[in-house]
Amino acid sequence: MVKPDENSFAPLRLCVEIPRVPVSEAIRKKLGTVPHKPGVYLHKDRFGTVIYVGKARDLRKRVSQYFHPSRRMGWDLKFNALVEAICDFDVHVVKSEPEALMLESKLVKEFKPRFNISLRDDKRFLMLKVNLNDPIPNFTFTRLKKDDGARYFGPFVNSVGLRNTVALARKQFNLRGCRVFTPGAADYKHCLYAHLKYCTAPCVGNVTREQYLEQVKAACNFLEGQCREMQGQLEAEMKKAAAAHEFEKAADLRDLIRDLQDTWKKTEKFARVPYKLPLSINPENDLVELAKILGLPAPPIRIEGFDISNISGTFAVASLVSFKNGRPDRANYRRFKIKTVEGQDDFASIAEVVRRRYSRLLCEAKIEGSESRLQAARVNAELQTSNLPDLILIDGGKGQLNVACAELKKLGLEKIPVIGLAKEFEEIYLPGKSEPLRLGLDHPAVKLLQRLRDECHRVANSYNAQLRLKRISESVLDEFPGIGERRKAALLKKFGSVQRLRTATLEQLAAVPGFGGKAAEELKKFLAARGREATTEN
Repeated sequence: MVKPDENSFAPLRLCVEIPRVPVSEAIRKKLGTVPHKPGVYLHKDRFGTVIYVGKARDLRKRVSQYFHPSRRMGWDLKFNALVEAICDFDVHVVKSEPEALMLESKLVKEFKPRFNISLRDDKRFLMLKVNLNDPIPNFTFTRLKKDDGARYFGPFVNSVGLRNTVALARKQFNLRGCRVFTPGAADYKHCLYAHLKYCTAPCVGNVTREQYLEQVKAACNFLEGQCREMQGQLEAEMKKAAAAHEFEKAADLRDLIRDLQDTWKKTEKFARVPYKLPLSINPENDLVELAKILGLPAPPIRIEGFDISNISGTFAVASLVSFKNGRPDRANYRRFKIKTVEGQDDFASIAEVVRRRYSRLLCEAKIEGSESRLQAARVNAELQTSNLPDLILIDGGKGQLNVACAELKKLGLEKIPVIGLAKEFEEIYLPGKSEPLRLGLDHPAVKLLQRLRDECHRVANSYNAQLRLKRISESVLDEFPGIGERRKAALLKKFGSVQRLRTATLEQLAAVPGFGGKAAEELKKFLAARGREATTEN
């Protein structure tokens, strides 16, 4: 009997060897410069595209974990795919971990990295709202900030801490916690806040509206962290409870103090992506490649891009995005409402925007009181070296490019280089040439133009959506507590407008699906109060 060879069983061994991805020398050097501070990090692939966004309490420790070979055996397939795709990373330092969480949410929604799962939806952090113009102001929670004259606090990362702080403020300043817009005597009969003496009950006249408004303003100052004496009182109560062996009470007070500190902590509101975050691995090289393929004498320092957005010809808007040294220059972003074009006409819209943009630059640079040709020529020369861009990008093909060139020629600015970028195949159109350039999606110049074009899209589409949302949400019914989209739609379908709603009787309002007698009465009071405010303002 032949003794089996020991190596003959090698194929039966369930041993999976995970390939080791070498860490580049550039990443090693960059890891040594990452600080031990809270912030966010962005991983990028070889094209400079953001593929993952994360936050960290200690950036150096967290980012280094991605490149530890000893940890690879414990990684799953998705994490290995992420690490293998990383060619570069960027970090942005913030003041605290809550700020890092807010910025992470903003960046994930902005870039939509393919390896991020959480924070991709449109959910926002919790805020606190109070409208001092209401008959009896009340603190309410919201996730959407509107331009309605109300006062907003937040956003807050710790929503539980915020709710606990608001409950403490209501108890401390004797504020109401009922959800009725204008509570009355009937609501007072079964109001737990009033019977427990938490609320001064302005609904039945125990205090005047002016007195109650002072209580609300004092609570606002407390929520802003201006009344820190309460923290000292709570700490004294906590120590007293601990000394009396009332440990559960002491623990509750400790948690309440922590919630207060989280609510009072000042955090930066990230309305947009911080400028310090680079969006390309090597923007200088991208500019050099772009100048080479376009035949420019030097890399373009300033590039301006235009895009049009509309919905079937309505809410037609345009965006102007400026890049400086290959990075967004947000101080020079502009948004336009199309004024002279009716219907959906992208060619005429591009012509209008280009004409308005560079006519304005020429007018701003004119020397007051000078009409001579010599001075006008001097002004033109100054413009060529200061305000005007080194390159103009038009989102579109040959047609959009031609109308833009025609408008620039009318203004005497035909020497400014202009190109068009068609989206389907990322073709670059040049003036006077019938065939476009096709460089491939991996070309650095194409990636730079894509970033500029995508930013134009984002600004134009967000402006268009903002105008549409403003038109849709202009109804004052949005401020009525407890009303949803269905009940609001039912009201507007029956009465047609808010003006007709104000003249409706209680019986007519109660006949609307979803409304009873009490809800109709509340709505009637609400509309009357808003009507008086509008009359006073006018």
